[in-house]
Amino acid sequence: MLIVTNLNYASPETILFQRLSVILADLMFAYGTRECCKYVTNSGLRKSSRWNFRWSSPSAMLQLLLLGNAGLFIVDHIHFQYNGFLYGIQLLSIAKILQGSYVAGAFWFAVLLNLKHIYAYVAPAYLVYLLRNYCFPNAPANASLKELHAHFSMKRFTELGCTVLGVFIVSFGPFLLMNEIGNVLGRLFPFKRGLSHAYWAPNFWALYNTADKFAAVAGQRYKLLNVSTNAAMTGGLVQEFEHSVLPSITPRMTFMLSLLSITPALVKLWLSPGNPLHFVRCLVLCAFGSFMFGWHVHEKAVLMLIIPLTVLAVVWRREAQIYLVLSTVGHYSLFPLLFTAFELPIKVLLLLINALYAFLNLSHLFALDKPAASWTLPLLNRTESLYLVGLLPLFLFEQVFHPALGLSDKFPFLPLMITSAYCAIGVLYCFVQYYWHFIGMSGSNHKRKTH
Repeated sequence: MLIVTNLNYASPETILFQRLSVILADLMFAYGTRECCKYVTNSGLRKSSRWNFRWSSPSAMLQLLLLGNAGLFIVDHIHFQYNGFLYGIQLLSIAKILQGSYVAGAFWFAVLLNLKHIYAYVAPAYLVYLLRNYCFPNAPANASLKELHAHFSMKRFTELGCTVLGVFIVSFGPFLLMNEIGNVLGRLFPFKRGLSHAYWAPNFWALYNTADKFAAVAGQRYKLLNVSTNAAMTGGLVQEFEHSVLPSITPRMTFMLSLLSITPALVKLWLSPGNPLHFVRCLVLCAFGSFMFGWHVHEKAVLMLIIPLTVLAVVWRREAQIYLVLSTVGHYSLFPLLFTAFELPIKVLLLLINALYAFLNLSHLFALDKPAASWTLPLLNRTESLYLVGLLPLFLFEQVFHPALGLSDKFPFLPLMITSAYCAIGVLYCFVQYYWHFIGMSGSNHKRKTH
């Protein structure tokens, strides 16, 4: 069926296996979605007037938003990967913690972490929440060190630790016995691949790289700087490179920035015991911080932000607003993964259908008596609406004007660079807005209406 040493090899049997295996693996995603919907339905949140509607209840919307996620269709069912299976385990882990089954939630996250180490980015949220809520039961929110010590449960700490450690022993034990753990760790953390992927993820470094590129071109054009404008960053290769004008970035710098970006959220989570929705919010912000400032971030990692935020988008109006912006621009940023003419209408329809459903149904769920401002998209303000509408001229430039103007040969990477930078502005905006929203929220576990 498969000849491993043959590049670009394909056979009907291999393609059939790939397609069927992705479809079957998505059953895990469906199960994780079901468990999250079960929490939304059975939680103590006060119901809105639309809660019991069959097709427009928060639970029904959550199912359709998750199972119909445009990004997962692009990266799994067309680009071919198994992200849905992994996100299913993450949703299951989140659901167990929301339901109060802390050990089960820790177990499933440990399994997830051993399946793909990128989820280490959100591990601090699990560590802080489980330690605070499971190992220090009934400790007050503003407890002193002495009070925390009095409430500490060694039994629970041991139970939690043994559960997580047991998963790691099963996973890494064979490599330790074969003395291959060094090779495993070297492949898990490939720092030689450079700051950014071949197609820049829409994060802070996309803006940084773009600024460096324009500064180098301007400096050379006006003879202000003696710098090189080679295409190392924009050559479409996975490699290390040096910035021409701005200081070059090292892995240590990205680690420190990522850690600093999530620290306030972790402190807020520690000071808000007993609020499981704050755990999900902190998890989203940990994913945001690592995506914005991490080393060699892939574009598909934007789904680490979108999918857990979907759970909250059907509960809180402000989170629905941020979700609408983030999901639209985040899914659009995945377009370069599908670059053939045959795939063009498919990815456009996927995004339009997903966005149309989200805007119409979330705006209906959180409808207020106050009329919406004119010339705005549902739930969004004018600036956010104009930004999302700006994706249309961006798409037309990439698909029509760039080749029509004869720029394809001279500047082949230009559409990708503009897409990364434009989408990065939207993701950065959502990061700042969501951080402000989370920090300003009460730490108590309020049973609020969805709107």
